[in-house]
Amino acid sequence: MTQRALDSSGEQPDPVQTSQAPAPPGGLTTAEVAERVARGEVNDVPVRSSRSVTEIVRANVLTRFNLIIGVLWVIMLFVAPIQDSLFGFVIIANTGIGIVQEWRAKKTLDSLAVIGEAKPTVRRDGTSAEVSVSEIVLGDLVELGPGDKAVVDGTVAEADSLEIDESLLTGEADPVVKRPGDPVMSGSFVVAGGGAFTATKVGREAYAAQLAEEASRFTLVQSELRSGISTILKYVTWMMVPTAIGLVISQLVVKENDFKESVARTVGGIVPMIPEGLVLLTSVAFAIGVIRLGRKQCLVQELPAIEGLARVDVVCLDKTGTLTEGGMDVTEVRPLNGSDEAYVHRVLGALGASDPRPNASLQAIIDAYPDGGGWDVRQAMPFSSARKYSGAAFTESGGGASAWLLGAPDVLLAADDPALAETGHLNEQGLRVLLLARVPGGLDAPDAASEAEPAALVVLEQRLRPDAGETLAYFDDQNVDAKVISGDNAVSVGAVAQKLGMPGAEHPLDARRLPEDADAMASEIERNAVFGRVTPQQKREMVGALQSRGHTVAMTGDGVNDVLALKDADIGVSMGSGSEATRAVAQIVLLDNSFATLPSVVAEGRRVIGNITRVATLFLTKTVYSVLLAVLVVCFQVEYPFLPRHLTLLSTLTIGVPAFFLALAPNKERAQPHFVRRVMRYAIPSGVIAAAATFATYLIARHAYSGPGALDAETSAATLTLFLVSMWVLAIIARPYTWWRVGLVAAMGLCFLVVLAVPWLQDFFALKLVGVTMPWTAVGISVVAAAVLEVAWRLVGRRFRP
Repeated sequence: MTQRALDSSGEQPDPVQTSQAPAPPGGLTTAEVAERVARGEVNDVPVRSSRSVTEIVRANVLTRFNLIIGVLWVIMLFVAPIQDSLFGFVIIANTGIGIVQEWRAKKTLDSLAVIGEAKPTVRRDGTSAEVSVSEIVLGDLVELGPGDKAVVDGTVAEADSLEIDESLLTGEADPVVKRPGDPVMSGSFVVAGGGAFTATKVGREAYAAQLAEEASRFTLVQSELRSGISTILKYVTWMMVPTAIGLVISQLVVKENDFKESVARTVGGIVPMIPEGLVLLTSVAFAIGVIRLGRKQCLVQELPAIEGLARVDVVCLDKTGTLTEGGMDVTEVRPLNGSDEAYVHRVLGALGASDPRPNASLQAIIDAYPDGGGWDVRQAMPFSSARKYSGAAFTESGGGASAWLLGAPDVLLAADDPALAETGHLNEQGLRVLLLARVPGGLDAPDAASEAEPAALVVLEQRLRPDAGETLAYFDDQNVDAKVISGDNAVSVGAVAQKLGMPGAEHPLDARRLPEDADAMASEIERNAVFGRVTPQQKREMVGALQSRGHTVAMTGDGVNDVLALKDADIGVSMGSGSEATRAVAQIVLLDNSFATLPSVVAEGRRVIGNITRVATLFLTKTVYSVLLAVLVVCFQVEYPFLPRHLTLLSTLTIGVPAFFLALAPNKERAQPHFVRRVMRYAIPSGVIAAAATFATYLIARHAYSGPGALDAETSAATLTLFLVSMWVLAIIARPYTWWRVGLVAAMGLCFLVVLAVPWLQDFFALKLVGVTMPWTAVGISVVAAAVLEVAWRLVGRRFRP
């Protein structure tokens, strides 16, 4: 019985109302289509592949921290020299970079989305042609075949053993047999048979379009990285507000300094508390990741998929279309039980001609035996992944009648049939074997499969993907478990996997022997690597069983039998040549159909996560020491040691510039969970040590210097200490060292030396080391702080070793 989907309120949607007369067999005419277009009866739902330019600008400009910094910048423009307002220009540059990079990513996504867009087949003027989804009009006759997705609502006009899966809408797992007059909901997909339906609801009236109103296709959801950064920013805000209030009171009221000087030093204390570049670099890293993958014809339909695949520890692979290419070749036909070989060839030709939408196996048979024999098809049973066979009944050229099944030998034959031993030997060679069997009682008989009489074995050779072996080796090297989950014979699948050098392929398991208990099933799946005779529902259950053990699971596939598993997996990966349904539910689409692209996606995700973790530690270290310095200033009732220009210089050299390069560098580290904890366990001790060393230098300098220029001298000594300690934090984060990382750290140090050495830069940044004793004292304190940093990082690394 057809189960209708529930809408968002929990009620069933209104039944489909056919507002047009049923489409004629030839479909609408060109004139009728033009009339409907003029009336606006077009499927005009906009395909939102990414944020609009306006949304990109708004998201990058209108942020909480940009507002805070903007207000402080305006204040500084009025009360202090331009040097103390540099932080505002840096924010403008950062925002511009973020907008440009996300705009570039948008262009990449939009162009790839057009390439990967579904092209439904519509019958007009008696001719079938592919059109874009947006060109469908009310009353169009839309043709359907296995794997096709219904893109609008409609009513079935023609049905040839049509079975539609509505589970993505209703949750009902069993396919629904559709007959003329039955409703078709947009978002459902064909699992077997074929037919056509008349479009009765298009545009925003269609059921799937109503569901899609709530979310864009490319959304930033379920991202631990982004949610972690949001959590960090929330805590930073809580820390900032009371600290900033205390600092304002301290500098403006208690010390009674010159007003403009007090404002400048107050702003100098507040600005560095804000990790303003962290969100920018995260956006840039994601955007550049999308662009890099786009160049490899990889469409990322949800941005967190880049991050998610980097966390994957189990990859479930469908054999056909993933490890093997889609096409096959018939290598041999072995007659059984005395069957006439020439007659078997005619039967195979007739079976090929009976299916208007053949799968890869049947297409290989059609290529080998293109002559249909002129037999009339009385009844057809399309292939189903659940049944594992197809069939047809014919009126032969001589007037006789016959019915045939073509499918899996181990499903159609009894367990003790001698032909199974022959099949087993062929499977062990990695060959695919189909059984041709005659059905004496016809296809309508309830026990047709059990009474089938074997007539011949059809031997097919599968074409291995040349790059599949290297890709499997990559996953093995990266400690990612690969599981081959296929509907084919387990021995055959294992032989193919063995040819590709896959570990564990020598012990394939027939999924029909898997226990039904989820926990026991999970144990079997963890122990084995290759599974055959897996039904679509079992694929879904196997993914769920692995997830129940804490695994992050990616699923690849291209067939309609993979849709449910793709949807439930943490990351679904579809081939570009796959069915419309698989492309619709997958987060990543490999448009070039190359399984070898997956390592690039994994590497890109690891680069993003690993590098953002590194640079987040830099930014949060600055936030921690800024907050602590402000607290110490309030507690000790002293002037804040820095002007905004000093911290702008330090942030640029120890965080801004190096973080940009580190965020885009290669990184093969496997992604680890608990982003916030991993960042803060390093940032807090680093910030505490930096603040303590800097404030100690500042207090010593207050006793060492006196007179009119004392505060400037004290600031310079404290700046030197903070720079050296921050540089050591950068040096730690830049590990493991490569030539460019060493060069990056050295270049930042050299830039600071230039500022100290060039007179006009000394004046511009108000930095001038006075005397000999105090500067060397600052260096000595920095050395001690660097040693304490090394010890602290090693202790944290040992205690929280992954």
